[in-house]
Amino acid sequence: MTAPDAADPRGSGRSSGSPGPDAGRRAAVLGHPIAHSMSPALHTAAYRMLDVAIGYEAIDTTLDQLDEVLARVRAEDGWTGLSVTMPLKGGTAERVDRLDGRAQALGVVNTVTVDGPVGERVLTGHNTDVDGIVNAVTHAGVRPGLRGAVLGGGGTASAAVAAMAALEAREVDLFVRDSARAANVRRVGRKVGVELTFCDWDDAVDQLPEADLVIATLPPRGADGLAAAMVQAHTAVRSGAVLLDAAYDPWPSALADHWARAGGVIVPGLEMLLYQAVEQVRLFVPERFAAGTASGGTGTEVDETALLDAMCDAVGLPRRE
Repeated sequence: MTAPDAADPRGSGRSSGSPGPDAGRRAAVLGHPIAHSMSPALHTAAYRMLDVAIGYEAIDTTLDQLDEVLARVRAEDGWTGLSVTMPLKGGTAERVDRLDGRAQALGVVNTVTVDGPVGERVLTGHNTDVDGIVNAVTHAGVRPGLRGAVLGGGGTASAAVAAMAALEAREVDLFVRDSARAANVRRVGRKVGVELTFCDWDDAVDQLPEADLVIATLPPRGADGLAAAMVQAHTAVRSGAVLLDAAYDPWPSALADHWARAGGVIVPGLEMLLYQAVEQVRLFVPERFAAGTASGGTGTEVDETALLDAMCDAVGLPRRE
């Protein structure tokens, strides 16, 4: 999963079920549960800073409801894009009209762009989770050539493996409870050229301290048992070793708390959410990032640091340095 999103402090629009018929440009995050989504706060802040009128809401959507919601998006005016979180990433990839190169390689989608008029609508799937991971850990000081580890075998684990490739990881250990359920992660590893070693979940207590970067892709509290075992074993970690925990509510997670106490650096999933949301904004309003009016742009250059700072302010993250 992408980090299970947390509550929008601004009270941005949110709803349950299918999108309504509101006029104007629209976007939304789909997932279940979605009541604690930070995506509306991030996107609303971005569009306000960019002076673009887009309404962004959270729509609680189960996999059984996904076809209905996508049908409404195809049939209603105004839609520009969708953010997609658990448990819809694989199902969305199977239902869109097109996949960009990365989404096709990963087999999972966290972003959908909507193009064309009603009746000729084209939904294209993208994956910005890789950007979110790479930029979040790079901001925390991670450099290429590392030894990595990934916890979990779902859609975000696939993105994590692709991120490890982008970070030129020498080797990557994958810790899963059931290797049969991580077949897509194995496929992605081969596709992006990462040498994956499948490890038994119970070995994580002893082996995680050997990693320079650990990416936990489990649901909230999914690593609490592992954290308890590491506490009991008095497990230390390398000084400066980084843990990115995609589940950021509650924060710090039990695993992040132990990691920090044991000497490591922790990165909340909210950082990942920030950076993947920035890439979604680029996809949803490309005209604001185009070079000039001749290419369909506004002719004004976006201050990307100011954009990031506005989004950070909306969710309580430190401004960028």
